[in-house]
Amino acid sequence: MSMPFYVAPEQVMKDRADYARKGIARGRSLVAVQFAGGIAIVAENPSTTLRKVSEIYDRIAFAGVGKYNEFDQLRIAGVRAADLKGFSYSREDVDARSLGNQYAQILGQVFTHEMKPMEVEILVAEVGVAEPDDQFFHILYDGTVMDENRFTVLGGDADAIASRLEATWAPGLDLLSVLALAVAALAGPDRSLVASDLEVAVLDRGAQRRSFRRIERAELPAFLPEA
Repeated sequence: MSMPFYVAPEQVMKDRADYARKGIARGRSLVAVQFAGGIAIVAENPSTTLRKVSEIYDRIAFAGVGKYNEFDQLRIAGVRAADLKGFSYSREDVDARSLGNQYAQILGQVFTHEMKPMEVEILVAEVGVAEPDDQFFHILYDGTVMDENRFTVLGGDADAIASRLEATWAPGLDLLSVLALAVAALAGPDRSLVASDLEVAVLDRGAQRRSFRRIERAELPAFLPEA
């Protein structure tokens, strides 16, 4: 009887993590930034049909980087879960924290038990009535949840982009200012991004019910410094 091939559990987890990180790093980055009127989500995405940023529920947005088909499956699951909970209980019971926890369980289960991890990082953002109530839940490929504030960066060269945002972000910025610094942080010092390179959406703090608003490509130049 031959001995089964053995790999240490620590090595298996490390290999899966390396595989997922490499896949995510090949994609383009995304930032979500708090401003006085809500939360702006800016993704480097030249596609006009494959969306990285979407609405989940009344005041909640979803964003993903990595393999599109994988994070789109998660988006659909989140919409269904939010709709079911809102219908069964009340719309006020649907919140970003519970959705983030559900996503973390799904990603953690896949990472631990499946041969191939999901090559995604996702964001669940909820706009509050006031700035201190805004929530950013950044969920990694292995189910790790990070509760962040002010801004968050997903995918690509996240550390460098976060450093640029740290140096330029300030409380109380308006939408035009926050979009300018978000685009500059994504682009870095060696290149520039134009409207056709970007996907932009806003969670509007002042909206009565549905806060998500997509800034379409045709109107985006009016919001950018190049206009």
